[in-house]
Amino acid sequence: MTWFSQLPKVELHVHLEGAMPLDALFDLIQKYGGDPSVPDLTALARRFEYKNFAQFIEAWSWKNQFLCEYADFSHIAELTARNMANQNIRYAEMFFSPSIFIQHGLEVQELTHAIRIGLSRVPEIEVSLIADLVRDYGPKSEMTTLKKLNEVKGDRVIGIGIGGSEHEFPPEPFKSLYEEARLMGFHLTAHAGETTGPESIWGAIRHLHVDRIGHGTSAREDPELLDYLREHRTALELCPGSNVRTGAVSAIAEHPIREYFERGLIISVNTDDPMMFGTSLDKEYEWLVQECGFTRQEICRLILLGIESSWLPEDRKKLLATSFEKEPSWAG
Repeated sequence: MTWFSQLPKVELHVHLEGAMPLDALFDLIQKYGGDPSVPDLTALARRFEYKNFAQFIEAWSWKNQFLCEYADFSHIAELTARNMANQNIRYAEMFFSPSIFIQHGLEVQELTHAIRIGLSRVPEIEVSLIADLVRDYGPKSEMTTLKKLNEVKGDRVIGIGIGGSEHEFPPEPFKSLYEEARLMGFHLTAHAGETTGPESIWGAIRHLHVDRIGHGTSAREDPELLDYLREHRTALELCPGSNVRTGAVSAIAEHPIREYFERGLIISVNTDDPMMFGTSLDKEYEWLVQECGFTRQEICRLILLGIESSWLPEDRKKLLATSFEKEPSWAG
């Protein structure tokens, strides 16, 4: 095991449907009749090579057709959680996209419960859930999904976000939905500044009043925004490997994470869709050392910032941070 894999970690921006192991997806493809374009695992891995964000979205939609039954979600939730636990990830806040699978005839409440069943089979990691609503479906449709999610908060659904086609669907129309979600007691995040400029981040802040921003890559273009994020301690869920694979940045070394860290922003390091991007949280941290000049001490600081960014109660954050700092690997 490397030092990076031994480190205790947290992850706050990872999508269940893009994190399931590659062989689990291949098994699901066979379960539902196969696909001649992916006769083996090598061909399946090639299916997840992209030149831009649009190609990623196309691949995301393609693989969703093989998630058809509640048992499929229990299965991938268990395997994904086990994979994360094997990386010594102790706590995660995991996105899932219930609205998409209404098209398959699944119910939001039962789908959520099925995921929780799978996660409960891996007690080595604690996982809270965030419902990733789809901006492409519009606020009216997603308000219906939100009301159904409110019925299953007992399955530890602690927050909501919006993903999808950020460049086509700005955050402002979702203002009422976010107001309702906050009244229901959900924490709030939004994908913003991933494929568009800083105006998308400002929109999520000013109109959705989010607690965190997913990605926030383009915030570097607006010094005023960077000052705001620091002063208001609005956390960014950064996903360096993802941003490289979708073309948001040209290379890990070009990612703004170093600038954000040095400016004192609250940030976390995440994988987004690790199966689809060929990454892991271990690799992300290793890349930051190799390509961005982070020291081992700074890597530990990033992990503590991740705990601070989380939606755990304050006493739990302190306990988790203290337990991490007592680990043999922590001193490097």
